[in-house]
Amino acid sequence: MVPGQGVLRIDLGAIVANWRDLVARHGAPCAGVVKADGYGLGAAAVAGALRDAGCDTFFVAHLTEGLALRQALGAGPAIIVLNGFPPGADGEAGLWPVLNGLGDVEAHAAAGRAAGAARPALLHLDTGMARLGLDAGEQRRLAEDRGRLAGLDLRYVMTHLACADEPEHPLNTRQAQRFGLAAARIAPGVPRSFANSSGIFLGDDHASDLARPGCALHGINPTPGQPNPMRQVVTLEAPVLQIRSIAAGDTVGYGASWAAKEPRRVATVAAGYADGYLRSLSGRSLALLRGRAVPLIGRVSMDLTTFDVTDVPEAQVGDSMMLIGGPGNTPDDIAARCGTIGYEVLTSLGARYARLYSGGA
Repeated sequence: MVPGQGVLRIDLGAIVANWRDLVARHGAPCAGVVKADGYGLGAAAVAGALRDAGCDTFFVAHLTEGLALRQALGAGPAIIVLNGFPPGADGEAGLWPVLNGLGDVEAHAAAGRAAGAARPALLHLDTGMARLGLDAGEQRRLAEDRGRLAGLDLRYVMTHLACADEPEHPLNTRQAQRFGLAAARIAPGVPRSFANSSGIFLGDDHASDLARPGCALHGINPTPGQPNPMRQVVTLEAPVLQIRSIAAGDTVGYGASWAAKEPRRVATVAAGYADGYLRSLSGRSLALLRGRAVPLIGRVSMDLTTFDVTDVPEAQVGDSMMLIGGPGNTPDDIAARCGTIGYEVLTSLGARYARLYSGGA
């Protein structure tokens, strides 16, 4: 490691264990969703560990992610691009597009007919998200003329839950009903992919042939408001660069937003918002130093963050400050302090950290 560099530790064994737990709970196969560079943790490493554990299907968001993942994993695993791509744009990579509109269906079906070989793809039906997927009108037209699918080898028909992390939300039931009816009309006999991470915990009505967990694999709680059933995956540490004593009335950081009410000791740490340690944590978060919680004071700046270490008198330059990890300091805990979600905490993690991997299949 380079002196002064933060360290992001990623437990691949915990990710694999989370995947196995989700497979057992779902009672059917689970893919690995590794978009956004494996939720900020490194898609190649995460997917490699899952592949070695038996996972054979992966989802990414963008074509560029799919191409990079194919290069990392080699031939074999199915790699599915949620945002889709034009026919042939994947070259020889053998990626599967998700077809998100009738135009996508027609383009890929025509390419398959022209080539004389049906093209593997997933068909996405919108059942309540109003984001991607065939809308109700497109679904109706396709159901009336399923010949439009000639030239396609549909591997799955899928939809995406909008409110799975709110078990009592009525849209969960409506989406299950809509999906069942639409899939039966449009793609009878085609395997279905339904539940995301939280959807796996909704029960049998939301089970399918393939679930698509993402956040839960990476340790984010798929059951907000309940104890997290998943293993924690990451810790983030950054070195203390300097410790100084300040007097009552002295201010810390940009905007002089924090002032000492009495003499304090302030540690400056080598991480900031350029590293994905969110600026919205300013004055709201804590870290762990020598096993004790210390409050963040002042504003998070681009490369540096300051903490009050008065209550850790033995603290010294070179100590590692745990910014993520430990009791009360998970990604979900940190997200709650600044009004966001654990997904954003993980996917914001920057490239300047040394990434150290442990465990695996």
